[in-house]
Order: sequence, then structure tokens, then C-alpha cells
Amino acid sequence: MLFMSSTRSLADRAVSDATPSPYWLDRPDRPDPHGALTGSAHADLVVVGAGFTGLWTALLAKEREPDRDIVVVDGARVAWAASGRNGGFCSSSLTHGLPNGVARFPDEIGTLLRLGHENLAGIEDTIDRYAIDCGWENNGNLVAATADWQADELAALARMAGHYGQPAVLLGQLEMRAQVDSPAYRAGLLLPDDGGLVDPARLAWGLAAAAQSSGVRFFEQSPVTGVSDEGQRVRVTTRSGSVSARRAVLATNAFRTPLRRHRWSIAPVYNYALMTEPLSTDQLTRIGWDGRQGLSDAGAELFYYRLTEDNRILWGGPHTDYFYGGRIASRFENRPELFVQLAEEFFRTFPQLTDVSFSHAWGGVIDISSRAVNFWDVAMGGKVATSLGFSGLGVGSSRFAGQVLLDLLDGTPTERTELQLVRERPLPFPPEPARAVGVALTKHAYRSADRHDGRRNLWLRTLDRLGIGFDG
Repeated sequence: MLFMSSTRSLADRAVSDATPSPYWLDRPDRPDPHGALTGSAHADLVVVGAGFTGLWTALLAKEREPDRDIVVVDGARVAWAASGRNGGFCSSSLTHGLPNGVARFPDEIGTLLRLGHENLAGIEDTIDRYAIDCGWENNGNLVAATADWQADELAALARMAGHYGQPAVLLGQLEMRAQVDSPAYRAGLLLPDDGGLVDPARLAWGLAAAAQSSGVRFFEQSPVTGVSDEGQRVRVTTRSGSVSARRAVLATNAFRTPLRRHRWSIAPVYNYALMTEPLSTDQLTRIGWDGRQGLSDAGAELFYYRLTEDNRILWGGPHTDYFYGGRIASRFENRPELFVQLAEEFFRTFPQLTDVSFSHAWGGVIDISSRAVNFWDVAMGGKVATSLGFSGLGVGSSRFAGQVLLDLLDGTPTERTELQLVRERPLPFPPEPARAVGVALTKHAYRSADRHDGRRNLWLRTLDRLGIGFDG
């Protein structure tokens, strides 16, 4: 009890001066805002949403067809939402991990693995070609086991990875602690080709600058109020203007989509993170981490953490909130009590860093789908395309999503559009109050699994049989 009280007191002090806003967006070099859309504009393609999906779509469209006239509109600012609030983990996976991909798309998992690695290489190539300064580090990922049952699951994952030709190195306790030193670790798994790390806001700003330099027009502070079919064209209407275009992409993430049929296809869920002050050389020496890999644990509700360019630690946790009716509001981003809990868990993992404090604490909303993977759809006779439900994996897979969106709007079948991943859509969530009850039951069930050696209760086993799952 004394230890718990001491950890709580330490956590209170460590977050007491944290700024309640996203670290990535809180910097003087943030680009100046674009003006709002006023009056009527015309374009070949209008993109709704200036997060990763919208930015990749706009830039890729320009690269495919340089003369295409493209407009991007956003209700706030570039990268303001999930794209500027995430952990900056850029995964090669298009399926939210290999086990989820094998379970859902067994007949095409080999193709999806190849396309995922090609997509990651395409991201790195774009960063190089446009000289985007975003702290890119392609160091792979580590998964830590903090319980014996998690070590067994990592061993099974290593065997699965080997079966599909994916590099994976199983680490014993001492080997894992040689990578990153925490007394909580029992084992680990190194995935050297699984992805890289990035400053997500600077990547988004760099993509926007590259698109703008290619001729893409941006309008911010322009919330979309409707999309209408006008025969050969579509019209996107905002509060103070509209855009008439031949084609439209809706990249709205967790925010209300203009396509009503998808309003139950996702659940907007808040996730939370802390950022430490820069660690000193002595503090870094205490934990090692020379490989600078992205790191998560193997729990049913996982923690994720990584080093930044200036040697801060981003610490994100499993604490998620769903608000009845799918409500989204800025007041949900600042949760002081929850930030203290996150800090407590940080110090339990790294008790040798009790002299570290946190500079930022924030929350952000993400779009969860019932299959934990994004989906695609077209509407209005093929003139409108959308992709939603990234479930926290959008930093890398958003580029692939943009490629598919453009393929769908072109109307020509490609290897990507023929994928089961693209052709099929997840089961929708039920309406309220069943949706809120279902999310609450699922959160409780995952926490129970972590407390009981990973055993999945009847509720989770039922979801497994239905092909529903949105953990992690």
C-alpha cells in the first residue's frame, strides 16, 4: 500500500505542470493557417479532411495526374485531429497486425504483407523526395511481455511470422532488458521490418506543403455541412461556401460523415498520451533503448511508447473513452485523473526514472471499426469515395487507403481494388444504447483478460465467432 501511495504521489507531481495539449502541435514552427472557403469553387477533385488520408490522397492524385485541379477542405486545421495527436508509429501492416490479417484475410495475407512493405517504402520515398523533415526512423518495433501468458503469445506470434516469411526475433527476459531495461519485462519480440517512427504533425505538414507546391488548394476552418449529387458532378457545401467537383473523397475519420449509411460503421473513441521532458544522458543510460524501436506491450489492452528526436518518451495507454451517442467534444481531450493513472503506470514500468516529469498530456479521438481495419466504399454513382475505421493504425495505412480511393474513383480494377480487404465492409455497430453497452462490455472483458492470464470470457469469445474485435 505504501508503494502504491508513493507512486500516486510521484505521478501527481510529474504531471502537475504538463500542458494539456498535443506535444506534436505545440510548437512555433507550426504552419500558418489557410483561409476559409467562401463563395463557390470548382475542381476536378475535392478532398474533405486534411488528415493523413486526405493529404495522401491529394498528393498521390497530383502525382498521378499533375494537371488535375484539387481542393482540400477541413473543418479545423491540417493535422489538427488524430493525425497530429497519435504516437507516430508508422506500421507496415495493413491489417492491424499479422494475427488479425491471418484471421480475417487468410487467402490474401501474403499479398497484403507485400503491399504493406511496398507502402512503407513508398512513405519513406516520399519523405526523401520532398525533403520532409519529420524525424523519420525506420528501426522496427519491439513487443514486451509483462506476464508469462504474454510471453507464450509472443512465441506463437514469432512462429506465425516465420511461417509467412516475416523477420521476428524472440527475446528472453535478459535479452529484452538488454534492449530496453524494465523490471516489468518477462520476454520480448523484435520485429525489425514492422515499421518506423515519425513526428506525425511534421509529416502531415510536410505532405500538405508538398501538395500545395504541386498546386493543391487548401481551405481550413471550413466544416462541411453536406454533399449532394448534381449528375455529372458533386457539390460539397461548407458553412460559408461550396466546391463543385467531378469527384470527391471523404476522409473524415471519427467525425460525422456526410454519408449517413456509415454513421454506425465506426465508433469514435478517445485515447490518451503523455510526453516527458527530454531525458538526460544519465536518464537514458538507465533504460538503454539504444535501438530506438517503437515499443508496445502484449496485453489485451496495450501500452505503446517511443523515443522522440530530442529523447523524450511518449507514453500512451489502454485508457479509452466512448461517450454516449458517439459524442465528440474538446472537453473530452483533457482528463487530469486519467493522466495521473498513465503516469503511475509509466513509473511502474520504469521505476528508475522517478526524476522524470511530463511536459504534455492530451487526448484525441480515433475511428474504430468492428474489424480493427479501415474499409472503403463508393457512393453517388462512383463519384464519391470514402475510407474510415483505421482503429489507430492510420499513420502508415492511410497512404494505401489514398491509393485505393483514387483507384475506386478511376473506376478501373487494380490489384488493390480486387482485395477482399477492400471489397468487404465490417459489421456496423448497433444503435444506442446497445452500442454504448457493447463498448463498455468489451473494455471490461479486455481488462478481465489481462487480469486472468489472457483468458477470453464468453463475451469476447462471442465477438470472436462473429468476427468482431477492436482491441489494441
